Amino acid sequence: MTGAGARAAVEWLASVAPDPGACRWEWERDPRGVALLPAGRRWDVLILPGELGYPTLDVLTRLIDRPGPVLAGFGDARMGFFVPPGTAARWVGTGVRGAGPGTWIVVPHPGRAVVGKVRWLIPPDGSGTLTDATLLELAMHEAAAGGRE
Repeated sequence: MTGAGARAAVEWLASVAPDPGACRWEWERDPRGVALLPAGRRWDVLILPGELGYPTLDVLTRLIDRPGPVLAGFGDARMGFFVPPGTAARWVGTGVRGAGPGTWIVVPHPGRAVVGKVRWLIPPDGSGTLTDATLLELAMHEAAAGGRE
C-alpha cells in the first residue's frame, strides 16, 4: 500500500493514539516501523491462534470482498482481527483473546515492508472498515468444522 491509501490508513490508526503526531513520528523514525496503540477507541482486536486464524481468514475472504484489518504476529502463531469497539468485552470463546479498552496493540506502519515480528495480512484502508464480529464468528465456526472433516 502506498500513496494516499497509506496516508489515510496512517491517519486512521494514529487517531487513536494519545498523541497522534508522536505516533506518526515514531512510525517514520523507528527502524522497526511499529507503534503501540490503544484498543477500544475505534476498534477492538480479537486474537486467534494462527491454526484457527488462517482458515478463518480464508473463509472470511470468500464471504466478503474486504474484511477489516488483520495482523499476523509472533511467527504467524497469532492473528488479530480488527472488530468494532465493545466486541472484546462481549466476546465469549475458548482460545480467542479480546483486546479492548485498557489494552495496547503493537501496530506496524500500514505502508511499509515488514521489518519486525508483526505484519499486516490485510492492512487498513483508512476508511474505518472493520470486520463484523458475527460474520467473524461464523467464519471461525466454518473454519473449525472444516478441520474435522
